[in-house]
Amino acid sequence: MKPLEDSYKHKSLRKKLVQTILSKGIRDERVLTAIDLIPRHFFLDNALDEHAYQDKAMPIGNGQTISQPYTVAYQTHHLEVAKGMKVLEIGTGSGYQGCILCALGAQLYTVERLPELLPRAAAMFSKFGFNPQIKIGDGSLGWPEMAPFDRIIVTAAAPGLGKSLWEQLRPGGIILLPMGNKVQIMNKIRKTHDGQPIRETLDSFRFVPLIGSEGYSE
Repeated sequence: MKPLEDSYKHKSLRKKLVQTILSKGIRDERVLTAIDLIPRHFFLDNALDEHAYQDKAMPIGNGQTISQPYTVAYQTHHLEVAKGMKVLEIGTGSGYQGCILCALGAQLYTVERLPELLPRAAAMFSKFGFNPQIKIGDGSLGWPEMAPFDRIIVTAAAPGLGKSLWEQLRPGGIILLPMGNKVQIMNKIRKTHDGQPIRETLDSFRFVPLIGSEGYSE
């Protein structure tokens, strides 16, 4: 990761945020280190700078949000990413979740529906020296040309497990996605080597909806 001229700003607040996430049960040292390394205030407008290290979602424009840091840590922990894994992210957003995954050594492919969000996210990846593959498109359909993936993370509320994403997951892989309408249940689904799903239901969260052909209608 590139050394950043402003990376020490709010360093004490980042340390407190890590302690907050730790107190909520995330004890994965690799995830906590990544949260500490990636300055969240870079991803927000200057007017929100002082709020960047509060453990809550924040607006990024176009009706979208940067997820609560605990949610990012929670999803990252349950995704079980190892260095070099090919990871598909549905919903690039601000680029914050993607940068955390890149900091863990993921080979990241990320899809965003709203083209207005991508220039800033792309600038963030470049700022940290990361080089993921980025695509504008219907995230509910995944990225079939680049499949299969070791891990798939969906950062928006899905009505269910779509056929396209499931088919793009490598046998032995994990897909993590929140399902439901007003409140979502995080689902962690492993694909067995013979293509069968093993589902684990986790905690409840709130996400913006996944809009697309295999998501919700706009």
